Amino acid sequence: MSLWMDLLFGNWIGRLSVFTILFMLAMGVYFIVLFVSKSRQD
Repeated sequence: MSLWMDLLFGNWIGRLSVFTILFMLAMGVYFIVLFVSKSRQD
């Protein structure tokens, strides 16, 4: 947990990397949901 606190509040590079990881996870979830909903429409 202290590693995440260092990344979030240490400097802007750490904050940017955390936001990048969260953005990539959200984008992956979005594409999975989109794929499932498109394949279910048939």
